[in-house]
Amino acid sequence: MDDPIISPDTQRQERLPPRQVLTRKWPVLHAGFVPEFDPSTWDFTVFPIPLVNAIRRFTWGEFTALPRTRVFADMHCVTRWSKLDNLWEGIATRELLQHVTVSPRAKFVMVHCEYGFSTNLPIDDFFAEDSLFAMKHNGDDLTPDHGYPVRLVVPRLYAWKSAKWVRGVEFMEDDRPGFWERWENGGYHMRGDPWSGGPDGDGQRFRDGSQGGSL
Repeated sequence: MDDPIISPDTQRQERLPPRQVLTRKWPVLHAGFVPEFDPSTWDFTVFPIPLVNAIRRFTWGEFTALPRTRVFADMHCVTRWSKLDNLWEGIATRELLQHVTVSPRAKFVMVHCEYGFSTNLPIDDFFAEDSLFAMKHNGDDLTPDHGYPVRLVVPRLYAWKSAKWVRGVEFMEDDRPGFWERWENGGYHMRGDPWSGGPDGDGQRFRDGSQGGSL
């Protein structure tokens, strides 16, 4: 593999967004149970037609055979902790563009995960140079609690967008809320930029009208 991609946020003079607290541990936060992994039945699907030219399904063997990349990035959780200096290894989200043709009508993606969990993203954030489907963290396989076997990592957005246990990507013309973005699950922000609002801001934490929730 080439040298790691350096996420731009790691080159900020002040690497902690406002009101975040540095942690050396890696807290475990998710809804529901940790899913079991069976490589013989696991798959990853990219859809739908006509926003992609063909539905593409990867088996576990096909997915893990794709080219690998590494990304050096910070992680910021909406629950106010930040973990710096993470080295992720996995498959760049841009690698999907080698396997499907995406229509210019596609402006957003919905990332689908185990147990019906999902998160929505603008397509530009999803295909950012430092976004990847991670399988390793700091040289070790991800643990099940942290998303093994595949976790999306979008370093420049709050960590709930870096969804665990990913199973597919849906391209969309119009945005719609994922799991945590729905009002009944807390009304988290549709994008989730931790740096929004400048040095005195509080990031894009919740949707307008939300009273906030917990992760």
